[in-house]
Amino acid sequence: MVPTPGRIVIHRLTEDDARHITQQRVRREPNGDLVRKGDRYPAVVVKTSPANPAGVVGPRVLPDGQDPPLRAASRHQGDQPGTRSWPERV
Repeated sequence: MVPTPGRIVIHRLTEDDARHITQQRVRREPNGDLVRKGDRYPAVVVKTSPANPAGVVGPRVLPDGQDPPLRAASRHQGDQPGTRSWPERV
């Protein structure tokens, strides 16, 4: 499957992603669950490249609570922090 803009993927947070979300929460009234490296959140694909055979995407990650979307650049498919995957079918 090839990712295209508007598709939903699952993003695994990096340590920097988790730190950024936590810092944003501290600046405002804290809200939402504790975030850690490896936590999984939905993300909307906003950027792809037609010449991108590896399926690298630029998603906007949607943390819980009232957090603004987090920009995550150049995410490959995988199962480690800093990667994205397709949602599981249930």
